[in-house]
Amino acid sequence: MSQFFNVHPENPQIRLMTQAVAIIRDGGVIVYPTDSGYALGCQLENKQALERICRIRRLNDKHNFTLLCRDLSELSVYARVDDTAYRLIRNHTPGPYTFILKATKEVPRRLMNPKRMTIGIRVPDNRIALGLLELLSEPLMSTSLILPCNDYTESDPEMIRDQLEYAVDVILNGGYLGEQPTTVIDFSKKTPEIIRRGIGDTVPFEWTLR
Repeated sequence: MSQFFNVHPENPQIRLMTQAVAIIRDGGVIVYPTDSGYALGCQLENKQALERICRIRRLNDKHNFTLLCRDLSELSVYARVDDTAYRLIRNHTPGPYTFILKATKEVPRRLMNPKRMTIGIRVPDNRIALGLLELLSEPLMSTSLILPCNDYTESDPEMIRDQLEYAVDVILNGGYLGEQPTTVIDFSKKTPEIIRRGIGDTVPFEWTLR
């Protein structure tokens, strides 16, 4: 049975956050809030935890995973990015964006897009998620919590608890969030591409497409 932590959305309790990080480092799977709904996460190098997430979401090996980062200091370690893309990313993080970039060798191959060798990178504008990343001191392997047969990200932590109580190790309850999909920008090609228009404003990126 998973642990269920009621975490203050503006002032996350250090005691609860520290316990959650210990569970992640021990191989656990976590449900946590972001600025685009709830997500599933695990430690970057933990293959078994990743396999559990794939079973929960029924994902195949073509799924695009995302690295959730505390800030852009980790960007060059895990992704290759030119100066123009970096400036745009810097000016819009933290925020509701996912950026698709060419992955470096520091990213486990099982997390990359198998054909394009890319990885999603994002810095969330959510105090619980950022607090978690700060204590973890490394990116979190992440994917939106979209359950099989659903088309939307889960938003209600109580309903998540009912459905995943025996499938994950800890649920961080940051309150009801509502569905707020990120805007996805692909910087891995010669010409940037807007893959999905979510709540993040696309106008600052559109001049690069002209």
